[in-house]
Amino acid sequence: MYDTEEMLILCENAELSSHAEALSEKLHIPRTSELSKAVRNGLYLELSEEGLSLSDGDMDVKGDFSHLLPRLIKGRLNTEFLVKAAKIKGKDILYVVDATAGLGEDSLILAAAGFTVRLYEKDPVIAALLEDALLRASQDPELQDIVSRMTLCTADSIEVMPSLSPSPDVILLDPMFPERHKTAAVKKKFQLIHHLEKPCEDEEALLNAAIAAKPRKILIKRPVKGPYLCGRKPSYSIAGKAVRYDCLVFPEN
Repeated sequence: MYDTEEMLILCENAELSSHAEALSEKLHIPRTSELSKAVRNGLYLELSEEGLSLSDGDMDVKGDFSHLLPRLIKGRLNTEFLVKAAKIKGKDILYVVDATAGLGEDSLILAAAGFTVRLYEKDPVIAALLEDALLRASQDPELQDIVSRMTLCTADSIEVMPSLSPSPDVILLDPMFPERHKTAAVKKKFQLIHHLEKPCEDEEALLNAAIAAKPRKILIKRPVKGPYLCGRKPSYSIAGKAVRYDCLVFPEN
């Protein structure tokens, strides 16, 4: 894991200095206006007019929902395996908890399909990238209605889920499996994220916390040929070419 005490926030735009200062105080990460200093320091956050990004001086990653717009068309949403897996027969409006939010793309798909989604991300830097993406999306006419159904919480879902009230209808778990990222460029981008947050080290604790929240259904995102999470056989699975959703269904409380 990368020590965030070694990170810097780079902001070269004087007009964004107050924003950069607030971010610095929130994340307890020093700021600089010198690119050479940030690059020399290693991994850093960069705040610009385009938003907040994580960079190592060679590659950067930014929370961005705009590239998902082609998938958010109503007719296409119904073909999304995630949406199919999340649905509960006889219930149209569902409350979903994304317990491992990351950069929030799965949550956006669910929110576009009409679900109300609460996102939990425990790493404060990743949460800051996600918060920035949500803010920019809220100012985009094509996305603002969708993200209005998304609420971000910077917290460890393992600690929070057992005491959730009301119980969510659905919980989404994605313990991260780097092998699903095929291209070199995508692998590189996720390597940046993995500097901050490794794949879940205690999958059993994650699954048990989700069960303790008493949802109607738990969705577990896995590689299409990957093992079941904690060896727990699902009620059923929905699989595409690269990703499989294992669905654990529980009787209504």
